[in-house]
Amino acid sequence: MYVFQLCFDLIQKWIRRNPKASICTAEGVHEFKNIAIFQDYHGFKEFRQAVANFMGKARGGSVTFDPDRIVMSGGATGANETVMFCLANSGDAFLVPSPSAFDCGWRTGVQLIPVNCDSKNNFLITKAALEAAYERAQQDNINVKGLIIANPSNPLGTVLDRDTLRSLVSFINKKKIHLVSDEIYAASVFSTPSFISVSEIIEEMECDRDLIHNFTQLAFCMKVGRLVHKITNRINYLWPQEQEGLEHLQQWN
Repeated sequence: MYVFQLCFDLIQKWIRRNPKASICTAEGVHEFKNIAIFQDYHGFKEFRQAVANFMGKARGGSVTFDPDRIVMSGGATGANETVMFCLANSGDAFLVPSPSAFDCGWRTGVQLIPVNCDSKNNFLITKAALEAAYERAQQDNINVKGLIIANPSNPLGTVLDRDTLRSLVSFINKKKIHLVSDEIYAASVFSTPSFISVSEIIEEMECDRDLIHNFTQLAFCMKVGRLVHKITNRINYLWPQEQEGLEHLQQWN
């Protein structure tokens, strides 16, 4: 409850400093028509540009993102399920390293097959563990459509190193399956160990980029929104008030 109150206090303080950003103020009420009527389903162009800039900044400028590949979506969970609906049929499966907080099979009908990771090596995702999980699915006649990971990890909070990420990209390319990288905590990590995005890895090696999909969250001192980025196609993003989100993002770019 104290966390929510802190968020409310910060939001109210910000709106007082930026009254034109909110349709709930006299200064910003003229923007109501832009919220109330049908909009470009991709979102405001300025908003998508601000999101792209922030994503690059959150990754230390190591990669850039095309604002024309940004599309509004109903949050990270909804975007996650949308990707599952697009990539797999009911009964198909995704490999998931353990432990995991993913639960996207209820509506999609997609099975989640655990990749057994061990605390003895800090839950490293090894090639042997990936191959074992894939072979188990093959023996059970289950069609594996991809591998879904969380980086940084939920619930462990660990980050994947460059060698592991390269190994994962090589694995999915060899199997011709998809890699979905959940990076919603990318902007919430400490400097050591540093965070490395899969979007950076694919710039370093040959791979089929149509198989790589990347989720990200914008994080400041509080959770303010989520987005999913399909590297070769689109980014989906949710914000309660897009215009307010644009103004807030512009302060961070």
